[in-house]
Amino acid sequence: MNIENDHILLMPRLETERTILRKISLEDAADMFEYCSDDEVSQYTTWNSHQSIEDTRAFIQYILNKYDQQQLAPWGIEDKATGKFIGSCGYVDWVPNHARGELAYALSRSYWNRGYMTEIVKRLIEIGFEKMGLVRIEARCLTANIGSARVMEKSGLIYEGTMSKVVFCKGAHHDLKLYALVKDNQDLFDLH
Repeated sequence: MNIENDHILLMPRLETERTILRKISLEDAADMFEYCSDDEVSQYTTWNSHQSIEDTRAFIQYILNKYDQQQLAPWGIEDKATGKFIGSCGYVDWVPNHARGELAYALSRSYWNRGYMTEIVKRLIEIGFEKMGLVRIEARCLTANIGSARVMEKSGLIYEGTMSKVVFCKGAHHDLKLYALVKDNQDLFDLH
């Protein structure tokens, strides 16, 4: 990897109009538990709702270890107006030799349908193309996750198809919708 790519693994602080994207810390446990224990937030994710604050602390420690080892890990999302920790986002897969990355995100339900995640995903796309050297950025969601599909579409990602029974989670195989944006096509969309 080049120096700029290594810089991304150090998790630089990023901003959007309404949010700060920053490293997650154990001080975020209460706010993270608030949304990670919400069954509606976890309904379409591969992870189960957190049952206790200890589940959340263990997850944060897992993330902190990834930071320490300079591995892919999520940014925390902080609402600029309130300072509240409201979600996480980032690249969950990065294949530098193919210049491809995959985005994922989770957001507190009280911030749904207000354009926050679209704003954030657009910023991550910008970072992917400008700083990580990506040529292709992907995101996937369960077919029933209409909200996430809408975020992908509003962020400029293009629906490429549905992959049948591609993921096994919560005791069943699930279909995933695949969205992507190729660098050559990014000028078709206003990412700002």
